[in-house]
Amino acid sequence: MFASQHRVANQTRLAKHDQRATCVLGIDPGLTRCGFAVLRSVGAATPKIVSIGVITTKPTTPLPQRLAEINRELCGLFDEFSPNAVAVEQVFFQNNASTAMGVAQASGLALAIAAERGCDVVQYTPSQVKMAVAGSGNAEKIEVQKMVQKRLGLATMPKSPDAADAAALALCYIAMAPLQRSIKTALKVRKPA
Repeated sequence: MFASQHRVANQTRLAKHDQRATCVLGIDPGLTRCGFAVLRSVGAATPKIVSIGVITTKPTTPLPQRLAEINRELCGLFDEFSPNAVAVEQVFFQNNASTAMGVAQASGLALAIAAERGCDVVQYTPSQVKMAVAGSGNAEKIEVQKMVQKRLGLATMPKSPDAADAAALALCYIAMAPLQRSIKTALKVRKPA
């Protein structure tokens, strides 16, 4: 179930008809709270937010049902927005092994769905996202939230840090995609025939 969600219908309709538009789904994976943000970008124009929110599951629900619920909700996002790129936070070791396991399980679902749907799938570390969005790999969470608000032209910061992190992941993809495309092109050119 979406806990807090924001949609901008006109921007969705406009961007879907533009073949140059990139639709990026940012996912901050988690078992209890899985943040998501859908951004559309055309060329060098400022990215537009289409949807942002959090998929939540109850800790008292058995694990298989929680994962099934996250899977359904993520599939719903893919069906509704047809992203061509997905940015997922890379799982890193945490002190709490059960939390890390839940994050890894939710991340695995997102990665598998994105790959199955033919999306460009990229994982970023928290430091990479902070650097791309706030200019410092050591930025605090609140700094990232403020930069997400500023860069997306939002009246207020996203209420959920998980949703803000997902938007930051999508912004990171948009910032880094041109370089990644150039590298792929250069590598293809260098391959012997």
